[in-house]
Amino acid sequence: MARILIVDDSPTEMYKLTGMLEKHGHQVLKAENGGNGVALARQEKPDAVLMDIVMPGLNGFQATRQLSKSPETSDIPVIIITTKDQDTDKVWGKRQGAKDYLTKPVDEETLIATLNKVLAG
Repeated sequence: MARILIVDDSPTEMYKLTGMLEKHGHQVLKAENGGNGVALARQEKPDAVLMDIVMPGLNGFQATRQLSKSPETSDIPVIIITTKDQDTDKVWGKRQGAKDYLTKPVDEETLIATLNKVLAG
């Protein structure tokens, strides 16, 4: 299965998402903020990234932009998963390079379907 990097500063969200992914056979990498997430993505080259937006330091929009603009990580699909549900946030997230945008709380079926879609290209 795929190696998925979760970038989220909430231990609760990290726990929930990890459980959903591992249940479907995925290997999970974890980073608790955008800066660490970008560094880990460059180092580990995961198959996809699940990115929160509201985090201390480098936020999810900034981290997504860095990943999608860098030649070494631009082929890694980023799915934003956040509580920010305004249309402007969704448009901005896609403009930063996100392949998809989900709002919390995300259900398992939607998460796995979205993940399968971006992994397939």
